[in-house]
Amino acid sequence: MLWVIVILIAIGLIVGPSAWVKFTLKRYATERRDLSGTGGELATHLVKRFELSGVKVETTQEGQDHFDYGQHVVRLSPSVFNGRSLTAVAVAAHEVGHAIAHEKKQKISHLSSRYLPFAHAARKITAGLLIGWPLISLLLHLPYAVALHAVVVGLSGLLAVIVQLAILPEEWDASFNKALPILREGNYIPKEDLPKVKKILTACAMTYVAAALIKVLFVWRWFKR
Repeated sequence: MLWVIVILIAIGLIVGPSAWVKFTLKRYATERRDLSGTGGELATHLVKRFELSGVKVETTQEGQDHFDYGQHVVRLSPSVFNGRSLTAVAVAAHEVGHAIAHEKKQKISHLSSRYLPFAHAARKITAGLLIGWPLISLLLHLPYAVALHAVVVGLSGLLAVIVQLAILPEEWDASFNKALPILREGNYIPKEDLPKVKKILTACAMTYVAAALIKVLFVWRWFKR
């Protein structure tokens, strides 16, 4: 009975942040005609305002908002790029916040360039071990042990979560040292909406951590089958 309780608590800790992030972003995605522009228009304006020469603003797949520091491109979901909502404005400002940090070569921006490759590698290792472990056991003439497979893959997944936590200060910087002051001081949103924007920016900062936690849950469910 105790292990069931532990598992339920673990699932709650994993699913909770992801569900909250999605709920928050969706909650404030309602179109607001009183806002001065769309997320894409704000991002383009901020790129010019902060003189981020060489930085472009483009659309990407829904839910894949990010700043590509290799290509120097702020990529926004169609709903953010074309949306005139608190979520669209806050997400756009958050991603431009990353662009500001990278283009101005601020120390905080080194976290993603240093640790993201490890996160991508951990994700690939996890996927490879998840699918290829039986074949590895066969080639090396090792007895297949589900428990050992679960531990190895689980540790790989947890490594990805740890890497995302290491990058969290950079996400926090983009939200609260960049986006929030920009939106507050530039009068891009009504002052009474600032508490809502803070919730959205918190969700933006936690997006990748929540996604990494969900991957750990996926690994656990795969082994339960």
